[in-house]
Amino acid sequence: MTANETSLDRPSFRAYAAWMLGSAFFCYAFILRVSPSVMVTELMRDFVVSGAILGHLSAFYFYAYASLQLPVGILLDRVGPRRLMTGAITTVALGSIVFGLAPTVEVAYAGRLMIGIGCAFSWVGALTLATQWLPPARFAMLSGISQFAGTGGGILGQAPLAALVGIIGWRDAMLGLGFTGLALALALWLVARDKPYAGSGSGTIMGGLKRVMANRQSWYAALIGMSMTGPMLSFTGLWAVPYMTAAYGLDRATSASTLATSFFGWGVGAIAIGWLSDRMERRKPLLIAGTLGSTLTLAAVLYLPGVPLLMVTVLLFLNGFCSACMVLTFAAARELNAPRSSGAAYGLVNTCVIGSGAICQPLIGYLLDVNWTGRMEEGARLYSVEAFHAAFLVLPASCCIGVLCAMLLRETYCRQQVDG
Repeated sequence: MTANETSLDRPSFRAYAAWMLGSAFFCYAFILRVSPSVMVTELMRDFVVSGAILGHLSAFYFYAYASLQLPVGILLDRVGPRRLMTGAITTVALGSIVFGLAPTVEVAYAGRLMIGIGCAFSWVGALTLATQWLPPARFAMLSGISQFAGTGGGILGQAPLAALVGIIGWRDAMLGLGFTGLALALALWLVARDKPYAGSGSGTIMGGLKRVMANRQSWYAALIGMSMTGPMLSFTGLWAVPYMTAAYGLDRATSASTLATSFFGWGVGAIAIGWLSDRMERRKPLLIAGTLGSTLTLAAVLYLPGVPLLMVTVLLFLNGFCSACMVLTFAAARELNAPRSSGAAYGLVNTCVIGSGAICQPLIGYLLDVNWTGRMEEGARLYSVEAFHAAFLVLPASCCIGVLCAMLLRETYCRQQVDG
């Protein structure tokens, strides 16, 4: 990009194209994030594992993703996104191929870990591209669009991927995703450019990270994001398909289609809430409303008796829409910290966001195993509706933490950011 192209007031087409490819990487990462949810029966059967082991297999993505967020943020601040994101996508693609070819669950762990390592650069990388090259006054809306791309991946990773798995099997589906990633890596390398770092050295970067972590408001933003994302990653992203089968007698494809409305609501909500927040120049009122709405709709889906399937579908959409308020936590963290520490601020928030999946997915799998009655079908464990209800109690509790933190968060303004 030339000097004329780097203006945030008049960003070039190439700048937007690079950000769009970064958002496409987040979409791709999201497909892989939720992909085990439509392979539960096959994975349990082929690897002969329990719900807890399957939860850990899926959560290996989150173990890697969450643990790398702070280093990723620092590296993106220092090195820039082009080389890092291209290498990351290549790692994801190779991990998908390893997973698809895995002869044992241990090899599948390695593949899933590679996927998580590479995907760790997706969301923060897309935000960094927007931060470096696009107007700050549009940041919340651009973040919302990137989030919409991710939830589009969540939708593709449900019913469409379930149909593909039914036709060609889960192994070939994973191999196809691997080759798709290699093409995306090449495209990003050809289009994206890195902006020279404006700081003065590693001490400055580490000092910025320390300031971000010492800022209590950063942690409020991170916990809000964690409380909104945990239910989506562990319920919609893994355990909801077998739950819908147990509770409503739906087949896998129909369950996945129903659950896709939650991802669609998340995507629409991310854009709408981001746009409205930029217009209002406020974060806090929308975060309070969103966390409250998410808590109430999720509790209704799980615990209101006799709710018809159509109403469940509506509630899932509303839950996704309200939960998408978490996109504002990245804007808030950016505005509550120094400009040169933006990557570190994004990394801290995303560590907690993705850490919620690493915690909740295996925890719910463990609680399901505790309440398992011994029923099996085709080599896979079957859990009762009562077992699901007991395990899912952790989800509305998580949402309540988000409501509290939203009330404690200090208001920020779209066009203002802490100096330093």
